[in-house]
Amino acid sequence: MTIRPAQPADRDFVLALADRLVSFEVPVFRSKEEFADGDRRALAAWFDRLPDDEALFIAELDGHRAGCAYLVTLVDFFTERPHAHLSVLAVTAAAEGRGVGSALLDYCQAWARQRGSDHLTLNALVTNARARAFYERRGFAGEYLRYLLPLK
Repeated sequence: MTIRPAQPADRDFVLALADRLVSFEVPVFRSKEEFADGDRRALAAWFDRLPDDEALFIAELDGHRAGCAYLVTLVDFFTERPHAHLSVLAVTAAAEGRGVGSALLDYCQAWARQRGSDHLTLNALVTNARARAFYERRGFAGEYLRYLLPLK
């Protein structure tokens, strides 16, 4: 397996992975399309801007693209220090269960440390038990829950 920075030729592959990010039941007040479209917009914006404080990595397995990880820099609300935030981690269906997600997460941690981050954050939907279990096995712990009240 190899992990490399994304290139313009990876755009269609990465944008197509947005649908994998909602391969589970989503909260009732949002649709799968809403989540996928939001992730697609953020990923497309990365290709359009190529910002210095963000990174997009591609995992290749057996010579084929198998997943991606998109990192941004956020400022911690409590300490006011910048830190790395894993915005997207997605693996193709064919590569699922083959260590691609773990390899990408390891690479993201190294990127974050190299940039001076003292922690790495991510968000996982409460309905995505599989992702939450994966992150918890990797040492992540919940910090707080975000609640949403639809006002329609």
